[in-house]
Amino acid sequence: VQLQASGGGLVQPGGSLGLSCLASGSILKINTMGWYRQAPGKQRELVAVVTSGGNTVYADSVKGRFTISRNNSKNTVYLQMDSLKPEDTAVYYCNADVLILYCGLQSRWGQGTLVTVSS
Repeated sequence: VQLQASGGGLVQPGGSLGLSCLASGSILKINTMGWYRQAPGKQRELVAVVTSGGNTVYADSVKGRFTISRNNSKNTVYLQMDSLKPEDTAVYYCNADVLILYCGLQSRWGQGTLVTVSS
């Protein structure tokens, strides 16, 4: 099973950017999907997660600005980022708890996509 993230890039403060992450492979079911980020010199932190039922949790720093969603039929999770700030600059990683054929439940990470917020 692989997670492929896309959508990062350079955006000005106050701008918007959307990320997506597709899970592919021998997937029986995906439970929680989410986004994490790691800024230079800092630890990886949770940005937002969404359960298979659509319940969401956000970091306080992004509440009201970011929106996480998922399409279960496409095994894809999205992150819409609005009102971006320079402190949102980081490598963003997607994560999924995946029930894999013959392998059981495993946590898988995408490769990371860089988001830079700068004028």
